Amino acid sequence: MRDAAPARGGRGSRAGVIALALALSAPVAHGKLPREVGRAFLDAGIPLNHVGIVVQETTKARPLFEHDAARPRNPASVMKLVTTFAALDLLGPDYRWKTEAYLGGPLVDGVLHGDLILKGYGDPKITVEQWQSFIAQLRAKGLVAVDGDLVLDRSRFALVPYDPAAFDHDPLKPYNVGPDALLVNFKSLRLTLAPDATGSVVVVRADPPLADVTLGAAPVLAGEACDDWRLRAAPAIDDRGDRGAISFGGTYPRACGEREWWISMLDHPHYVRAMFETYFRAAGGRFAGGVKERAAPAGPPFAVLESPPLYDIVRDVNKLSNNVMARQIFLTLATTASASPATTARATDVVKRWLAARKLAMPGLVLENGSGLSRQERNTADGLNRLLLAANASKVREEFVSSLAVAAVDGTVERRFQNGTVGGQALLKTGSLEGVRALAGYVIETSGRRFTVVAIVNDRNAARAGPALDYLVQWVFQRGATWDPALQR
Repeated sequence: MRDAAPARGGRGSRAGVIALALALSAPVAHGKLPREVGRAFLDAGIPLNHVGIVVQETTKARPLFEHDAARPRNPASVMKLVTTFAALDLLGPDYRWKTEAYLGGPLVDGVLHGDLILKGYGDPKITVEQWQSFIAQLRAKGLVAVDGDLVLDRSRFALVPYDPAAFDHDPLKPYNVGPDALLVNFKSLRLTLAPDATGSVVVVRADPPLADVTLGAAPVLAGEACDDWRLRAAPAIDDRGDRGAISFGGTYPRACGEREWWISMLDHPHYVRAMFETYFRAAGGRFAGGVKERAAPAGPPFAVLESPPLYDIVRDVNKLSNNVMARQIFLTLATTASASPATTARATDVVKRWLAARKLAMPGLVLENGSGLSRQERNTADGLNRLLLAANASKVREEFVSSLAVAAVDGTVERRFQNGTVGGQALLKTGSLEGVRALAGYVIETSGRRFTVVAIVNDRNAARAGPALDYLVQWVFQRGATWDPALQR
């Protein structure tokens, strides 16, 4: 889920650009920004005092070059590198979360005379398939019907008020889903719109098909061009937390074919209840109860769902830039130093203590939720470069590096670098907010020499920075091993 929301950008001026352009024409000292790299940012209308850059060969003691690298800036989703490296190092690559089920009464002839209690520990990735396997486990252990309610124990994480509209006034976006100890399917729905087989009407489907979210009128099929199709469809979404409704009052262009739209609806408890009812019934079970909250009992659970290992989960976090998964991991870090409930303050303290123990200096570091979907979070290009060097020399190097998106191959850079030679040779984490563009990772030169690359842009024109950032990566691949700043005049 891509992060996209306002963040503090810089303010450029014509005088500043002229001054910086003149500075670029002056002789460049050892370790300073190559003139052509700086020119790429200036050509995009981005003053160089709004850019922080570090490039360093991993076997060298000093950067190949750096520019304004000590200034704290908003790194957007590149902050996920801090969270995921800390998690791999502190929790271990094979760490697994669990979700437990308890019986709140006697089980007689397959009928639970009481409540079914679920306790979550913050699993970041309970997908539909994993949820179905959990339900199948309950059924295999003899649970046919529940005549009580579904009880949730979400106490692993501190339950604080959370407004999904607070960040960018768009509470339906899945990237705005808040963390929860019982996060199921990212608390999201996938809406699919497509003309039917006859080409006369639009069919709208919701997946998962939750009974508490009703689908009303579909948009009218039209012969328009396929642009702004969501706006044209005129969706009306009524989300009351415990139930919701979706209908459309506009048109849907036939030329669009099949399209998907991901949204988040219902509050966490009612989403879990709806998911349980849907898939328990699909597995042949019977349930018609409500949902409530209390602590799970002591003693062994009736059934346990285990998450995939952490090394698998961080791949989704970094390659796909999944915000709520990063926040789940960040809060889990708090549990390594203190008892539940986990809080962001405790998680921040754990990360800073870990950095100190590793002697990883990050002056100016500000953590809010560990995902980068924040206007407050700050880091420096120099600090992120130190982190990359430490990760490259660590016992979790392979798990960390393999979590990064591969240029022109997958993740958030699948469609970038398509016309360059660096495809497959750069392993990157990207960040994108309004007023922010960033990337950090490794570039592997043809002879096998590995370079760290970190670049953070905070500027009102940051949306134009993509070509300059890509040029920087390509430049390091082609010239990093041979560049001599002394020859630059």
